[in-house]
Amino acid sequence: MNTENVVKHLRALWRTDRIIADIRLRHLLIGLGLRAFAALIAAFGLLMLELAAYFALVQIWSAIGAAAALGAINFVIAAVLFIVAGRPPSGRDIELANEIHDTSIEALQVEARAFQAELTGAVHHPLSTIVPVLVPLIAIIVKNMRKPAREPAATTGATTASEARS
Repeated sequence: MNTENVVKHLRALWRTDRIIADIRLRHLLIGLGLRAFAALIAAFGLLMLELAAYFALVQIWSAIGAAAALGAINFVIAAVLFIVAGRPPSGRDIELANEIHDTSIEALQVEARAFQAELTGAVHHPLSTIVPVLVPLIAIIVKNMRKPAREPAATTGATTASEARS
């Protein structure tokens, strides 16, 4: 298992998740704005239909037809805006981000399988993993065992010289 590859794949995964979230958030905000505008137009259309009903009771046909037609047109515009707002996000950006995301997940799974194989090999054959670590460790221990015999004499001389000064 190579930790650099794991970090690289995790960064790519994180970046693509951010891009996907950003694309979806932009789409959600635009859709929300269009829906709010459509709701405003629908409310205005309802007001016009109510106004038309009022004019129907007060007068016959002159202002009623205009208000009813305006209310119906407002409802048609609101319906078109709702349809446009409900469309899925454009394909290129989200497809590319999803593809990179899937590639990063697959690479992380490959790294995890390699780590699992190494771990399984270490469990089944512990000496094969311990020996490469023990050889340099033994050399360091032997080196350190030799140094303490020389260092106390040097430190003792330094202490007596410092004691003589005081």
